[in-house]
Amino acid sequence: MPDLLRTSLSGLLASQRAISTTGNNIANANTDGYSRQSVQFATRPPAAFGNGFIGNGVDVVTVTRNYDQFALEQLRGNQVEFGRLDAFAGLAGQVDNILGDPNTGIATSLGSFFGAWQDVANDPASLSGRQLLVAQVGTLADRFRQTSLRLDALEENSNDQIRATVAQVNSLAQGVARLNKDIEIAQASVSQPPNDLLDTRDKLISQLSELVGVSTVAQDNGAVNVFIGTGQPLVIGGTAQTLGVRPSEFDLARIDVVLETSSGPQPITSAISGGQLGGFLQFRSQILDQARDVLGQVASGVAYAVNQQNAAGLDLNGFLGGDIFSISPPAALASTGNTSAATVGVQVSDIGALQPEEYVLRYDGAAWSAVTPAGRSVALTGTGTALDPLVAEGLSFTVSGAAAAGDRFLVRSTRDAAGSLRGALTDPRGIAAAGPVRTSAAAANLGTGVISAGAVVDATDPALLTTVNIAFTSPTTYTVNGSGSFTYTAGSPITINGWEVSLTGAPVTGDSFRIERNAGGTGDNRNALLVAGIQSRGVLNGGSTSVNDAFGGLVGQIGTITRQANITRDAQAAITSDSRETLLSKTGVNLDEEAADLLRWQQAYQASARVVSVANELFQTLLNTTGR
Repeated sequence: MPDLLRTSLSGLLASQRAISTTGNNIANANTDGYSRQSVQFATRPPAAFGNGFIGNGVDVVTVTRNYDQFALEQLRGNQVEFGRLDAFAGLAGQVDNILGDPNTGIATSLGSFFGAWQDVANDPASLSGRQLLVAQVGTLADRFRQTSLRLDALEENSNDQIRATVAQVNSLAQGVARLNKDIEIAQASVSQPPNDLLDTRDKLISQLSELVGVSTVAQDNGAVNVFIGTGQPLVIGGTAQTLGVRPSEFDLARIDVVLETSSGPQPITSAISGGQLGGFLQFRSQILDQARDVLGQVASGVAYAVNQQNAAGLDLNGFLGGDIFSISPPAALASTGNTSAATVGVQVSDIGALQPEEYVLRYDGAAWSAVTPAGRSVALTGTGTALDPLVAEGLSFTVSGAAAAGDRFLVRSTRDAAGSLRGALTDPRGIAAAGPVRTSAAAANLGTGVISAGAVVDATDPALLTTVNIAFTSPTTYTVNGSGSFTYTAGSPITINGWEVSLTGAPVTGDSFRIERNAGGTGDNRNALLVAGIQSRGVLNGGSTSVNDAFGGLVGQIGTITRQANITRDAQAAITSDSRETLLSKTGVNLDEEAADLLRWQQAYQASARVVSVANELFQTLLNTTGR
């Protein structure tokens, strides 16, 4: 009878544990991250009795959670990718809106600016048309600056988001480390997994995966080590490493993500590629920097090309034109690790060769070298002195002071150009609409020679406006200002004093032609037409790209990337949702199933209680029979 009582009591306790577990499942049916728990039973070792064995009841071996490691890892991986795409697409869409806005975008202002030049060309003597052009100069410069400021604000916004995300990562990492300690203690004390603590830790790691790409390695003591990036440790056992942000090596306004270690902060910006943090960093390097660089290239192209062309014409005051725009030269930012006080000055030497790129200049103690952040080596010529500057891809570099071996400088060729653009023209009479020289044939000429209007090839030539006479000493030879003897070839260009003309036809001996300052040429529109043509003329990328095409290409590229990112994000959202449903189907609580289990365990409990009652009755009967 005692064996029967012990056996029935074991069933009673086992059913009670099962009812409690089922009740816990029902209570946590809507708890995020909770995994359904199940009681695992095992029969007790039987007792020998005669020629056989009689069972001794049941034991509760453990309480397990419905856990699928593969489904969980799949969900985390999908969350990492969705977090990156969501952060990237959201910010990329803002850049697309800034650049592509038809009302406040650059394209509209470019069209109005060059349209004003065409209006001046149509009526070069009109002061009202010139005043409108002056206004358009200021409007275009303002539009470039405002666009640059809006992109700068996006960088500040992304920096704030990076800081906030890093703080969240640190908080979650500390939570995982604390749980590792608790799980290790709990598991060591009862040699059973603490299911609720494991669920809480899995939930924190899943939240981490939304912020940054993570990988995990389980330890025998129940702890989980968490790694980010390319294997940088974030959580090791009960210790959490700390992420931080630091100003970059060259630019105090730009932050890098670092891992705080005992040997100092370790930069890991380039190693982070997943989660929201990876999306913010990817946006900054692949969208924002490119947009600012190309915008600066367009602003530089407009400023340098328009200034250069205006300087090649005569204004209403009879002088060669001055600058229409002012723009700051590129900057060279010294590394915080430099050991000398040397500085580097940068100038644009060839607008056609200027690239929307960054360069790292490095001095090895004997010579300078240049590479892009992506590792592309850039050929340098020169020594870096004022008389022999370093030259590379449309830029010239002049080193001031004695550089030390290992000194480094970051050169941003166009990054800050748009934000520095200003209108330099205030006097409408300063618009150089006329060509600087004019040509004429002597009235007494007898041949059929015809001279072109003349084009400027070097507006900086000091003799540009000096009068030149070409006189033919024979049908095939001519002199210049009475000197020399040059062979005449019809249609062949003649270049003197920074201008170029061509003669066609058949001059005869004694024929002469004159090239002189275009004094009083108020109705001349040759130079205004050339400036208006800059909008569609190749001035960038070796003369293959116009400012219109460069900006349009930027808008198209950003728009394409943004659309693709939105499509990919939406697809990834569906994939992530599916993987979450898959995990829930294996770990989630089904209330119908729990209700059925509850009824089953209740019946088992009642049956075990009935056996206890029977055992008690039998025992009482035995006592009564013996009279004791």
